[in-house]
Amino acid sequence: MPGFFSPFITKPDSVSQIMLKVLLALIPGIALYVWHFGPAILVSITLASLTALATEALMLRLRNRPIAPFLKDNSALLTGWLLALSIPPLAPWWLVVIGTAFAISVSKHLYGGLGNNPFNPAMIGYAVLIISFPVQMTQWLSPHGMGSVELGFIEQLNYIFLGVFPEGIKLDALTMATPLDTLKTQLHLDGQIREILDMPIYGRLAGHGSEMVAAGFLLGGLYLLATRIISWHIPVVYLGTLFAVAGLFHLLDPAHYVEPLFHWFSGAAMIGAFFILTDPITSPTTHKGKLIFAFGAGLLTYLIRAFGGFPDGMAFATLLMNICVPLIDAYTQPKVFGKKGQKS
Repeated sequence: MPGFFSPFITKPDSVSQIMLKVLLALIPGIALYVWHFGPAILVSITLASLTALATEALMLRLRNRPIAPFLKDNSALLTGWLLALSIPPLAPWWLVVIGTAFAISVSKHLYGGLGNNPFNPAMIGYAVLIISFPVQMTQWLSPHGMGSVELGFIEQLNYIFLGVFPEGIKLDALTMATPLDTLKTQLHLDGQIREILDMPIYGRLAGHGSEMVAAGFLLGGLYLLATRIISWHIPVVYLGTLFAVAGLFHLLDPAHYVEPLFHWFSGAAMIGAFFILTDPITSPTTHKGKLIFAFGAGLLTYLIRAFGGFPDGMAFATLLMNICVPLIDAYTQPKVFGKKGQKS
């Protein structure tokens, strides 16, 4: 009949298209990273991308699997980008290569490749690096205008690949502790929250520069939600749990526990909420399971930040909750329609 049409059925996005959209969603955060901290992060992303693709091809060859289709699915690139964004931008080239190669070869292909890995590969790579090379993993660049010296792009390249600075310049003049690390250190020295947040490193919500980078990842995350690449369950519950727990401690002792928005815009909370925890392979498959998973990750992130030995708990919270995913899925599967209960 005129005016009546059959429903339109759209073809679902392929793995390659989904991964590409996630990569695009990272660009606002990366752009703000470059604006506030310089272009060194682009070198890390490039190194991680090349290493990820090369390691992926090597492992596929060793496993006698077709190389081209898997290289084109963009999953290796996403792992490389997430790892590069999790480590200091002035990290030496070999650190990026080791972390990325380990993430792809061991935490992905050792378990059978894409779709079979129980742990987020990028977070496994980060955990290996922070435990094995703690000194190199704490050399974070100062935001523009905060350090006593700033390097040009060529000078940054010389340090990343050759380990040398211009004469008279030391690493301490270029780097500083992260806002979370500074907060934890000052609290251990019996500092008060109000005094600590008056330090030059801090801005309106969290750290100078880093709070804007987090806002960029928030913008990219909203794009993923709008395009239905991810569902709301994990990011909303994760950020809500982090906010609620941080708010409770802040209400009980505002002199020693910072307000909730600080935790949202510090460290890896935003990139973790939208890009890491939402990994469909290493997160639960049910809606109820995603809520439990996100709640646990938010709680663990705060506990590690406030009471643990690492300034940011995002990576370890992710990996600990990855362990629980099979159990969560087993207990949150909906009942099969029409199945009768067994009599005892």
